[in-house]
Amino acid sequence: MSYLDYQVAQTPTGIRKIFYLNWPLVLLVSAVASVGFLMLYSVGGGNADIWARPQIERFVAGFVLMIALAFVPIWFWRGISVIAYLGCIGLLLVVEMFGHVGMGAQRWINLGPIMLQPSELMKIALVIVLAAYYDWLDLNKVSHFFWVLVPAIVILIPFALVMMQPDLGTAGMLLLGGAIVMFAAGVSLWYFGFVAAVGVGLVSAVMQSRGTEWQLLRDYQFRRIDTFLDPSQDPLGAGYNIMQAQIALGSGGWSGRGFMQGTQSRLNFLPEKHTDFIFTTLAEEFGFIGAGSLLLLYTLIVGFCLYSALTNRDRFASLLTIGIAGTFFLYFGINMAMVMGLIPVVGVPLPLVSYGGTAMMILLMGFGIVQSAHVHRPR
Repeated sequence: MSYLDYQVAQTPTGIRKIFYLNWPLVLLVSAVASVGFLMLYSVGGGNADIWARPQIERFVAGFVLMIALAFVPIWFWRGISVIAYLGCIGLLLVVEMFGHVGMGAQRWINLGPIMLQPSELMKIALVIVLAAYYDWLDLNKVSHFFWVLVPAIVILIPFALVMMQPDLGTAGMLLLGGAIVMFAAGVSLWYFGFVAAVGVGLVSAVMQSRGTEWQLLRDYQFRRIDTFLDPSQDPLGAGYNIMQAQIALGSGGWSGRGFMQGTQSRLNFLPEKHTDFIFTTLAEEFGFIGAGSLLLLYTLIVGFCLYSALTNRDRFASLLTIGIAGTFFLYFGINMAMVMGLIPVVGVPLPLVSYGGTAMMILLMGFGIVQSAHVHRPR
């Protein structure tokens, strides 16, 4: 009996699969989404029709999709990995040629009722194809230079296409998400150390070039760096968003001002209060306790995913689960760091909480694939 035949024989069938779902993960995802509904109701001024109701409808559709994907055999994802990756590359090329422009970036494909953002799909497709690659590759070749170069190219192609949109936040997530899968697959740490050293060297060279004949950035780009390091230099311009966000974070204290009592969001000082900066609204209304509770829910989601991956004897399924969990971690880690002023504002939403369609549906699809790996693991 082949390994695939063994997997098929050990896989639960029909309605029995519902009992093999990772139910703690289902409940945690639903709990985080419920926090989002509550906050969107608040920033909508008590009117659910503005943001909360559409978000609930999207979540319900995405939740059904998540459960449906859990019933799909895990080897199906392995089989379509290359097709999914190439399809997303094609969609990114379509965006580059005919994409819809919004907020200064060309990131979407207008499909009438919905606006599709292919870069979000690529986050999942990239993890799938890298997991399939390392499942196929012999373990003794994982750190060989040639076999490291192949996935590096696979990562850099969509990274370059997304950077052209431009979308620094998503491009960075693709780079880091791919690195997470490579690390989990066992690629030597020397490669990561080399890349980190090159990155530090480039940053150092850029900063040292300021005011010289070989200056690597334009003056306005250096001013953006100055504003990031000290937003008070331009409080009504480039530093406005982060300063207002920090005021909201600080004013919440330990227990917050109370539900729908946040002055920064209620008086519209807070920018993008229903999307990228919704975490600051939560922190202002529910304080450190509320913000910490949401972070705990996020941590538990990642923890249950990693536990599922580490107890899965299928290498592809394990790497796939780790990659999706890592991508989810990048979502909330980057967003929280961004609104606290620890990193530049790069437009990454707070997962399952920020208002939006594509990001939520893709995340729920990703969790559906995680459930597929959990349900169909060898027993």
